[in-house]
Amino acid sequence: MRNVWPEAMVCVADDVKLGRGVKLAPFVNLYGCEIGDETRVGAFVEVQRDARIGQRCKISSHSFICEGVEIEDEVFVGHSVVFINDRFPRATNRDGSAKAQSDWQLERTRVCRGASIGSGSVILCGVTIGAGALVGAGAVVTRDIPGGAVAMGNPARVSRVLGPEESQVEVQS
Repeated sequence: MRNVWPEAMVCVADDVKLGRGVKLAPFVNLYGCEIGDETRVGAFVEVQRDARIGQRCKISSHSFICEGVEIEDEVFVGHSVVFINDRFPRATNRDGSAKAQSDWQLERTRVCRGASIGSGSVILCGVTIGAGALVGAGAVVTRDIPGGAVAMGNPARVSRVLGPEESQVEVQS
């Protein structure tokens, strides 16, 4: 089953790779991306070209996953989470000409297996969120978050490390 909504309410480009059992809510916009088996994508989510989402993930409504983001298996992305892939965004070059694809540098971001990102978080480019990490709602992630850590705030800072009984995944130190 590709989705549970009428085709007119879902925009899935021909170059999208959808795994088995992917569920798409209405008003998603997917192009040039890959989404793994049994992943659920909420309403009003955009996933751009060259983004990868693993298996059994939940991507909540109103989230934006841009080019260069890799989300591994079993990751939770809360509502209205935004990923950024350009450290110096501008609409134009110094001479006033519109920026082209070649006028900026993509910086990749990775969210490791079993991590959870709270609603309203902003994930800056070039960071890794470790396996089983938990990012609090509204956090602004500006640097790597270690596996199994709980991070919150602006900028996000590690407040503690989850114990084995609290973590969904086994974290290697």
